[in-house]
Amino acid sequence: MSDTGTFDYVIAGGGTAGCVLAARLSEDRDVTVCLLEAGPSDVGDDNILVLSEWMHLLDSGYDWDYPVEPQERGNSFMRHARGKVLGGCSSHNSCIAFLPPAECLDEWVTMGAVGWSAAEILPLTERVKQTVALRDVPPKDPCGTAVLEAAAMVGMPTVAFNRGETVRNGAGWFQINADEGGIRMSSSRAYLHPILEARPNLDVRTGCWVAEILFDDALAATGVRYQRPDLTGYDTVSARREVIVTAGAIDTPKLLMLSGIGPSVHLREIGIDVRVDSPGVGSNLDDHVEGLVFWEAAQPMVTTSTQWWEIGLFTTVDDGCTQPDLMMHYGSVPFDMNTLRRGYPTTDNGFCLTPNVTQGRSRGTVRLRSRDFRDRPRVDPRYFTDPEGYDDRIMLAGVRLARTIAEQPPLAPWVARELAPGPDATTDDELLDYIHQCHNTVYHPAATVRMGSLSDPMAVLDPQLRVKGTSRLRVVDASAMPKLPAVNPNITVMTMAEKCADLIRNT
Repeated sequence: MSDTGTFDYVIAGGGTAGCVLAARLSEDRDVTVCLLEAGPSDVGDDNILVLSEWMHLLDSGYDWDYPVEPQERGNSFMRHARGKVLGGCSSHNSCIAFLPPAECLDEWVTMGAVGWSAAEILPLTERVKQTVALRDVPPKDPCGTAVLEAAAMVGMPTVAFNRGETVRNGAGWFQINADEGGIRMSSSRAYLHPILEARPNLDVRTGCWVAEILFDDALAATGVRYQRPDLTGYDTVSARREVIVTAGAIDTPKLLMLSGIGPSVHLREIGIDVRVDSPGVGSNLDDHVEGLVFWEAAQPMVTTSTQWWEIGLFTTVDDGCTQPDLMMHYGSVPFDMNTLRRGYPTTDNGFCLTPNVTQGRSRGTVRLRSRDFRDRPRVDPRYFTDPEGYDDRIMLAGVRLARTIAEQPPLAPWVARELAPGPDATTDDELLDYIHQCHNTVYHPAATVRMGSLSDPMAVLDPQLRVKGTSRLRVVDASAMPKLPAVNPNITVMTMAEKCADLIRNT
């Protein structure tokens, strides 16, 4: 094992946040930055860059494809897609682009994340918007137009997103981070591609899987150990100033635990020496659980699309919500990933609405399987286990609302038959049984290394994103969120990385 250099900053994980942070820190030519990514580069790779092909990335070589632990009340066959490529999930997702809701940021402050209010954070979204091209999806799908007309008839007026307020009751064509030619504007493409050849102070290493964070005797992070791309062994890279972990909501807690930071009882069970007893590492797993109502279409569906999931629908089931508590995505494609194994029929010409619980109350865990960094972690989202049954109730309302939308005159001519859950499922118990067996995720795991006040024992990070109990170590990715926003969170993660860059530069 050899040391392959010393840099001011070492960034462990070249995902959504890591690419933003590397670009911002390396703007100072007197600073050196090393960015490590386990997956390949996305440069020149149309498998990644052509947005309309994104669904081919699921369960591919670009996907960590994490199984979930057996679920007490949820779909045990479900898998969590995580981007294994430069740009992370921003190189792997459908590029649905929502700015952080102001109400979510202000709620984070009440949860101990001082400095993260809407007034302080939303100006940073302007940096993201100036770097990452956002555009409205063009309204070219006639079935989608019918969905919007039908939604308006049940109290969800047609709106435009990202216009300065959080939509609580409304539906519209998404904004996406992609250019007019359909090439995704991931954090890698937007932030890194233009500078890769222009900044000698930035070293981007792909195919380098970080196995451990290194510390000195005073618990200051000094660098990382990683597996070489040729798999012949391990190298280290050292950090003069800081190590920043940006490996995502599943792999960041995994890496911290492998490095001795986590729940002491669990680490000892695995055989890892405890550096910092931090019970919040790998706890508090938050996610947007997703249901499905799937129809065979009575008319031919579109054969081209920006990314096949072009419309979002929001509503408030409960009174008094500051953010919507229910969201649906409209898909112009068949979606039988979780229904076919249960015997539900499918079609080549179909569409769906996928209600999801935006402010879910179930919380899960990420735990180690062994001391070997190559072993997949135990991901247990514990879907639908909140003791008051809130998640069940909101999802049930979503499935019923999706059916009501389909019954409205603008959309009814598009419906040949309901394939799932099917017309025989009518009672709450029948629908909940279907939901529990066949739900998916919107692939938004978060909050597993959450920030909070110094006095909160379950907050792993302080509001400056520093890992409590150590020095020279920070985290910035979705794991650092106190809780999920009610919208697709990818632009929020980019904004968090912009904030992290400011925090580091002002240290």
